[in-house]
Amino acid sequence: MAKDSNSNRIALIVEYAEDHFGREVQKVTAPGGEGRSSFRLHFDDRDVIATLRPNFRRTHLEAHVLDALGQHCSDLPRVLGVVDEVLFQSDVGQRRLNQEIVRCNPDQQMTLAHEAVAGIFRIQSAARKTDLHSMMPHLGNNRDWVENIVRAVDALEPYSRGIPDGFDRAAACEAVAQPGRQFVKWDCRSGNAAIGQDERLRWFDFEYSGLRHGAEDFAWLIGDEAWPIEPDKMVDVMIDAFDPDCGHEIEPYLEYLSVYLTLHCVQRFKLIVKEAKKRGWLSKAKVRKYDDAGVHPEFAMQICKVGRYFAAQSRITAPLVRNFDEAMKTFKDILRDGTSLQEE
Repeated sequence: MAKDSNSNRIALIVEYAEDHFGREVQKVTAPGGEGRSSFRLHFDDRDVIATLRPNFRRTHLEAHVLDALGQHCSDLPRVLGVVDEVLFQSDVGQRRLNQEIVRCNPDQQMTLAHEAVAGIFRIQSAARKTDLHSMMPHLGNNRDWVENIVRAVDALEPYSRGIPDGFDRAAACEAVAQPGRQFVKWDCRSGNAAIGQDERLRWFDFEYSGLRHGAEDFAWLIGDEAWPIEPDKMVDVMIDAFDPDCGHEIEPYLEYLSVYLTLHCVQRFKLIVKEAKKRGWLSKAKVRKYDDAGVHPEFAMQICKVGRYFAAQSRITAPLVRNFDEAMKTFKDILRDGTSLQEE
């Protein structure tokens, strides 16, 4: 984004903020980088997050979602006002989960993982007490979307010996084609949660929320390549925090999670490969600071490890275990030799 354009955006946000809150903005910072939609406004007595999204409708829908959910839970920001196309919301904290969790010891990491999962379940439970199910968009509820997410496994082919004939694409499509009954935040990567001064973990960025099965939110978290916790331990967290009122029995829920999460890992794999070819590898610190795609060989290995684990949990995706194993070797070699990904 051009510098002048960004300066104009900030000037507009500051103008609206000072008019809305009746006080002067002391400083503006960009927690996710200057090209992102959200800025932190520093007043003399508090900080406020201001969001100016490219899509006017999404801004107002996000505000409505936060208002509705906020009546029933406190695991998300509070809406402080909407002025034209700018959403003002409470600052849930500067300690982003994706950075905080790598500073913790193993026991603290598991505590944070449980808080993150439990918070998502509480948000989904809060949504069932609202009318959001009658107005939110259904996500991925058409045949093309389902077929595309299954077809994406072909991205593993150049890094392995080909997709096995035993992978039943029709069965995978049938498993993924779930009706949209449950509110999902979507994009529950660990960079979209933070810990506040009250030590509470809260989720933010509800721009893409909608309706689907419900397990997708946990797929975004567990299938976040920057998430350092072993996949089997995350299954234990899921079982421990599982909400029996979510509309599913736990066994079929975890079966669906395994299939969907396997395919989600393929999507993250594709993104990492694409960005690595375009930009080269990034440092892990930079990825976490700017909540960027995990363009580092160790993050690529992590997504292969998670994909491999969950692929093995379902007969539908089990044939893909080999592909993840072989793709992981590619990134091990890159890490060892310092080579780059080549264009096919």
